[in-house]
Amino acid sequence: MTEGVTVAVTDHAVERFRQRVGTRHGGFDVRPEIAGRVSSAWAAGRASDAPPPGASEAAVRGSVYIRDLVDRGVIFVCRHDRSSRELLVVTLWEDARYGRPRVDQRFTDALKQDDHALVDPGRRWRERRDRG
Repeated sequence: MTEGVTVAVTDHAVERFRQRVGTRHGGFDVRPEIAGRVSSAWAAGRASDAPPPGASEAAVRGSVYIRDLVDRGVIFVCRHDRSSRELLVVTLWEDARYGRPRVDQRFTDALKQDDHALVDPGRRWRERRDRG
């Protein structure tokens, strides 16, 4: 069995997940769902250093590709820190998409208006900096 890892998820990966896959649990924050999917796939041995077809050479170096157990066409692109056993989900890739995305564009556009991390990406950093 593969050793366990700690999983972190970037804002970009969250946005891509919302746009392309959508949540199955109905929650607004999909980070726990992404982290759970990646963790389960990692434990099942679904990680590979081989990039999906069409990936650029620059993206290949140092990336780990984890194929989802739920949606087999979804591949999570991660950076792996082997010494601290941490995975950072950077984005996701779909190697097989038949038809339109599962989430309509109007829904993801509506989410962007309410998501302060997307509307003003530096806001949280500036607030922490100004506090002290």
